[in-house]
Amino acid sequence: MSFQVNKINDRLSVATQLNARELQALKEQGFKTIINNRPDDEETGQPRSATLSEDAKQLGLAYFELPVTGANITDAHVEQFDNIVENQNGPVLAFCRSGTRCATLWALSEADNATTDSILKQAQQAGYDLSALKPRIDQRREATAANIAYSVTHDIVIVGGGSAGLATAASLLKRQAGLDIAIIEPSENNYYQPGWTMVGGGIFPAEKTRRKTQNVMPRSAKWIRNKVIGFDPDRNAVLLEDGQQVGYKRLVVAAGLQLDFEKIEGLSETLGKNGVTTNYQYHLAPYTWQLIRRFKGGTAIFTQPPMPIKCAGAPQKVMYMAADYWRDNKILKGTNILFCSSGAVIFGVKAYVPTLMKYVGKYNIGLNFEENLVAVDGTSQTAWFERKDENDKVHRVSRKFDMLHVTPPQSAPDFIKMSPLANQEGWVDVDPTTLRHQRYENIYAVGDCGSMPNAKTMAAARKQAPVVAENLITDRGGKHINAHYDGYGSCPLTVERGKIALTEFGYEGKLLPTFPKWLIDGTKPSRLAWWLKVKIMPFVYWSLMLKGREWLAKPQLKPDPKTGL
Repeated sequence: MSFQVNKINDRLSVATQLNARELQALKEQGFKTIINNRPDDEETGQPRSATLSEDAKQLGLAYFELPVTGANITDAHVEQFDNIVENQNGPVLAFCRSGTRCATLWALSEADNATTDSILKQAQQAGYDLSALKPRIDQRREATAANIAYSVTHDIVIVGGGSAGLATAASLLKRQAGLDIAIIEPSENNYYQPGWTMVGGGIFPAEKTRRKTQNVMPRSAKWIRNKVIGFDPDRNAVLLEDGQQVGYKRLVVAAGLQLDFEKIEGLSETLGKNGVTTNYQYHLAPYTWQLIRRFKGGTAIFTQPPMPIKCAGAPQKVMYMAADYWRDNKILKGTNILFCSSGAVIFGVKAYVPTLMKYVGKYNIGLNFEENLVAVDGTSQTAWFERKDENDKVHRVSRKFDMLHVTPPQSAPDFIKMSPLANQEGWVDVDPTTLRHQRYENIYAVGDCGSMPNAKTMAAARKQAPVVAENLITDRGGKHINAHYDGYGSCPLTVERGKIALTEFGYEGKLLPTFPKWLIDGTKPSRLAWWLKVKIMPFVYWSLMLKGREWLAKPQLKPDPKTGL
């Protein structure tokens, strides 16, 4: 191997920069987990983290990103590093340019477990002189001793005050008023995110999708406006950015997912200009509509990254709405529309594919499957995609564009990935039907951050929130939990202005229509489904879902197999 591995202890080794080809050797040596502590682009020729992550995944290795610089290693970084190392099965290898940053993170994480002298000696034996770190190790030990008590303990703590978190809190309070609930949410605003496609299509003004968090927060819940950086489930505590620890008797994790724009080279620098946009951010959806209105012909590319993502149909909705507008304005014939998707099919539920293919033909859309966007140069309006040939060799394809709508890669929030709550893929590890954690019985997950294999949509969260509320209340009463989630999700596909295919499905693609087929046939576009989406669903979100009014969302109850009750 061309890189150097230094053993810290039986659980952790640290190394210099490694390359993708060297992951196989590490696996053969018995390593199970890789931690990348080096930011991308520190030097020319450095492998990108996204590439290493994909190669590690193919080898069955767990892979975590925790980029730090030597002068900017915070206590939060140390906590995250420690959480990763302590909650992995088998040996862990952390790497950076020289290994020093990795050793520093380890040394600081050991402040509570060993004397400073012994920590420094162990680092020295591994080849790292960390003597300058002595004052900070001492400081961490003293700070931890002084802050061992929780700031407060609540009956129920909900991490995340978005759609899923607020809906769960409201459903809990409808079942049992007066519950001691704390909601941890740093954001000033709450968003009706399904409306952003309509903003990008010129149907809604952006302001219609936003309200102040304080105005939608349940009045009897305590709002803790702070950021979560980690979990300590063995002590029933949530760790906050300002150093506080909030205790809980039961925990609901509703933290959503994160948009990984930085995984596409050059994208962050050009978003919102040069014809590059996305409907996945509030402030950029209006730019999408601006581009659609001003488009005079040329090439328009719409992308979809690997799953899972928020609303798998969203990357197509904007494409169909744009094409419909260009058709009405007599410029569709001079337009080359490309749908570049990392998937192998246009939609994962077969029942809806014929309708979508009809519109693909109607708008003359070019389909490029198994292509993943990896880089963008906004100045030259060029996008690069990676695709594999029949021999699994990766090739780069460049495409020029006049408009580019990007759906970013998405993943679980970093503070969840690096916590003991996460599964191998980084999501909160829960039972897919009860939504209760697989290892910690007083923890539940709801919404996009959970490991449930459903479509990640607001409609799914609307069905999940009552399930979590019912099971949590039942659990508090010492009874068998019996509310079950069937994987329901809905992604209304806007195929033209005034018509929507109301897709509704559950686990394994089972169709789960809300309305009788004679009223709304979800496999066919209808004006009634459009009316439901545009006029009814915003009201359902703000006035029903966030208020605990479970219209068409009552949980399924299954009897206890032992008692029949």
